[in-house]
Amino acid sequence: ESAMMRESPLRLLTRAGPEIGVASTKAFVTQLTVLLLLSLILAKTKNRLGQDAERQAVQTLHHLPHLIERMLMLDAEVASMAELLTAYDHALFIARGDHYPIALEGALKLKEISYIHAESCPAGELKHGPLALIDSRMAVVALQPSNDITSKLHSNLEVIRARGGHLYLFSDPGLGVQAAKARKTVTLPETPPALLSPIAYTVPLQLLAYHVAILRGADVDQPRNLAKSVTVE
Repeated sequence: ESAMMRESPLRLLTRAGPEIGVASTKAFVTQLTVLLLLSLILAKTKNRLGQDAERQAVQTLHHLPHLIERMLMLDAEVASMAELLTAYDHALFIARGDHYPIALEGALKLKEISYIHAESCPAGELKHGPLALIDSRMAVVALQPSNDITSKLHSNLEVIRARGGHLYLFSDPGLGVQAAKARKTVTLPETPPALLSPIAYTVPLQLLAYHVAILRGADVDQPRNLAKSVTVE
């Protein structure tokens, strides 16, 4: 047990099991899953989730192991994208809505283990500053799920291309117009349920960081200057 576990009066265990690498991958995915379960319980407690909706959400969660297995099948395609990204020293990850935190995770993993400078911003905030960074030396990694704000993301992607940005896309199936304009697109094998879509997109982004790090000769388990546990303020 960690000091944090001993001090905490309330504990919500992810039961992810041991993770050797300093950069947390499966720990992050299980944390998302546990937070989703907690959200469902809180919604039920506050009478904001009916029995039918609860039953449907639980059934959807049972689909998660199969969904992650399908995402892992993208490994070779993600490795192909990684070969292109190794040429860059800077990367910007963008997404909208509940996929923006996943873009943050993608940027964090890339910088942690491949040592490429990577940041993230909400796609809708590009014109408030980050767009000034966009040129042919910047790889832009975008997440394109199929939802009610996809068309707004398309507008953001057009702006990036017009400024000479090099676009790399992770996309749900059936959104081929923008995919054709990207330098490389990884299309998910299926459209994930909305409840699980952020988790589904996490897996290929983590694979991307892994393959870029391997290609750049970095130690993916023990990145420089980092430790698994931080014990100082």
